[in-house]
Amino acid sequence: MTEVTGTHHPGLIGSQPTPDESVVRAKVVRPQEGFSPGWLIAPATLWLIVFLVVPLVSIIVFSFWKSTPHGMIPELSFKSYFEYFFTEGFFEPGSDRFLLPSIFIRTLGSTIYFTLVVMLLCLIVGYPIAYFLAMQVQAFKWQLALFLLCMVPFWTSYLIRAVAWLPMLGRRGLINQALVGMGIVDKPVSFLFYSEFGYTMALVQIYVVLCIGPIFFSLAKIDKAIIEAAIDMGATPFQIFREIIGPLSLPGVAIGMIFIFVMIMGEFATAVVVYGGKTSTTGTVILNYYGIANYPFAAVNALMLMVAMVIGIIVILRIVDIRKEL
Repeated sequence: MTEVTGTHHPGLIGSQPTPDESVVRAKVVRPQEGFSPGWLIAPATLWLIVFLVVPLVSIIVFSFWKSTPHGMIPELSFKSYFEYFFTEGFFEPGSDRFLLPSIFIRTLGSTIYFTLVVMLLCLIVGYPIAYFLAMQVQAFKWQLALFLLCMVPFWTSYLIRAVAWLPMLGRRGLINQALVGMGIVDKPVSFLFYSEFGYTMALVQIYVVLCIGPIFFSLAKIDKAIIEAAIDMGATPFQIFREIIGPLSLPGVAIGMIFIFVMIMGEFATAVVVYGGKTSTTGTVILNYYGIANYPFAAVNALMLMVAMVIGIIVILRIVDIRKEL
């Protein structure tokens, strides 16, 4: 039996040259020419360090400094934290303030309450608008036009949008004039302006656009073939919404609620302009103590506000797993 030996046919154009191992290794380490990953992420990293990490670290450091009539001095002190959490008589069983949360904790609780109410109202108002744009309007150009129309109020200054409620809600405002003119009331009502109602409505009008956008994009990504298949199988509109549209739009709802939650938790201008300063939010507390140069106590309030924001975002993300839904 003849032993078969391995032969290599050179082909029509000859044998391929043996590649240089150093060149191969260089291509593996550096597959293509251009900027290295370090240079690409350097601008964003520098931006985050300067405008996010440094301010947060400064807030934490300043919260432990000591406040003086002339500002603050770098001296380790827990006085600001004690004043934030405890009131006089907090540890005295016979006192009427025994274990009573401080006014600052109650202010934070009031801020969270208003935030949750506005989030719910924004969802009630914004979801039907986003649903109409994504599901009822078929032409893309009209979807884009109507969506931009919803964004028009957001193009103006935030302060202008807040001040615009003054001629609407005042005793001589348009709403009161309309109510008196139609004979619904005999005299102008006073609950519209400098009230919780006016404050809440102003916040909803200002921030509802922040939830319309994410919900609209989530609804627009739903494949219409799925809905048509459900209709062919005899599903009712409520069943289609409960089983298909609702679950698939949850990422947009969660993102919109996070936007609104973060913005309203730090809100202070609307409380001053529309509510007339009758209520205090954590934002107004920080502003007031910053104005009197009590920076350590303002830093403590800012730090507690940041902690509340982080907890709220974690809760929202636990309810809706955005990565899983997407």
